[in-house]
Amino acid sequence: MNDSNLVHAVREAGMPRREFLRNSLVLAVPLVIGGVSMPAFALTTPPTRARGSTVRNVKNYGALGNGSHDDTAGIQAAINSLPSTGGTVEIPAGTYMIDTSKKIRLRSKMHLKLASGAILKAKTSSLSRHYLIQVSGGSDVEISGGQLVGDRDTHRYGSGTHEWGHGISVGGSVTRVTIRDLRVSKCTGDGVCIGGGANDIVIANIVSTNNRRQGLSITNCRNIKVYDSEFSYTKGTSPECGIDIEPDEGGSCSSVLIQNCRLNNNNKYGINMWKRSSGITVTGCTMERNGSLGMSTTGITNLKVTNNTIRLNSATGVVYNSGTSGVTHSGNLSYQNYTRLGAKSRTPFSLTGWSSKIERDILWKSSSSRTIGLNRYQ
Repeated sequence: MNDSNLVHAVREAGMPRREFLRNSLVLAVPLVIGGVSMPAFALTTPPTRARGSTVRNVKNYGALGNGSHDDTAGIQAAINSLPSTGGTVEIPAGTYMIDTSKKIRLRSKMHLKLASGAILKAKTSSLSRHYLIQVSGGSDVEISGGQLVGDRDTHRYGSGTHEWGHGISVGGSVTRVTIRDLRVSKCTGDGVCIGGGANDIVIANIVSTNNRRQGLSITNCRNIKVYDSEFSYTKGTSPECGIDIEPDEGGSCSSVLIQNCRLNNNNKYGINMWKRSSGITVTGCTMERNGSLGMSTTGITNLKVTNNTIRLNSATGVVYNSGTSGVTHSGNLSYQNYTRLGAKSRTPFSLTGWSSKIERDILWKSSSSRTIGLNRYQ
């Protein structure tokens, strides 16, 4: 099996990336795609949040996991039974049907721990705004393992965009949340949406794929870290990006790190960054085969784009639009972007600064401050 098929197999099998890489020994060698070797995944260890030692099993509270029974109440009962010191709620292997109008509501000082064979699957709905899991208010929450599957294939779409059906919604000024080692797919909105004044949120080793609006939305929040994850195949309702950093009107977003992630095959951009966002670093990522740009920015400040691979996107690799300032762009590899105009062969070279010969790779529409260091092109 070639490397691109390996990656596809991870996504289709639903196996968490960390487990797949360990089992297949891919860590021993770099991944090679398109003739270019990528560094092995860093497998950053995310923080464990504070909680008590109590353990609950959802099957002791009425959840069946048989793929037909509504298990919303049983899972919620297990969560609600935790003492004030919190603890862990375990979900064994099985398919658990979730009523997204009620959703699974997490509380402070808890870990929702899904077994590798556990699936939380949304029941068919006609709702425009609905979630599988909601984290709102409080602190010290962890979600790990298994799969979350939305209802995009069977959803009853009425008028409107139906863009707020998320796998995980994080908000309500919650602080200290870790989401790790899981797969989320087929949501009518985002795989994961972070906003509402959330602070200190870590996402590590997730695959968010085949969702309608975004793989990940980062809105009104701060101190967000995203590691070792894939955001792919977003298509259905605008903006259709892998990651969208876009605060709501009147809000802001600050201090975001996106490291060692893959943004691929999204219908529009790999990453979109919008006004009132600042202090963003994108490093060690691959942005490839997206339906438009690899990355787009508008009206943001203090951005570092370093050591990324930006390739095979349908339009320009990166576009820095008006109002973007304080940019450092260095150490990146770019090639075969703007594929909609056909392949353009060239001798590999390195360049400090910008010239017209790299306009398929980098396009500046902003006259504000920028530093273009040494980058490589093929």
